[in-house]
Amino acid sequence: SQRIPERNLPVRATEDGLKMIFANLVGNAVKYTPPGGHVEIVVTDYPEIVQISVADTGIGIPQADLPQLFEEFYRAKNARHSEITGTGLGLSIVKQFVERFGGKIEVHSIEGQGTTFTVALVKCA
Repeated sequence: SQRIPERNLPVRATEDGLKMIFANLVGNAVKYTPPGGHVEIVVTDYPEIVQISVADTGIGIPQADLPQLFEEFYRAKNARHSEITGTGLGLSIVKQFVERFGGKIEVHSIEGQGTTFTVALVKCA
């Protein structure tokens, strides 16, 4: 499901960068959420930033793995032991793009219950 404002919200980013960020985040949410689960995208318009959350009801990420999650080639233990393939590069690339655009990314996750990635991007004047 999605909750997205009806109007354009210009942010400091490139179109290709935004595609890379959200293709990775939404792709991961879908990939790690079993059938019957759900993915929700919420866009919130604040005075100086636009906040985009991608939340899923997937396998979640073990707390011990969260500090390394954005490192190159890192995959959480439960992801490595699943049959789901991945390189461990996607989230590293996502973080690099978000920071290049002057934004921030945060993750909140509970193993077995799901994950929410929240990206904050600076609005253009």
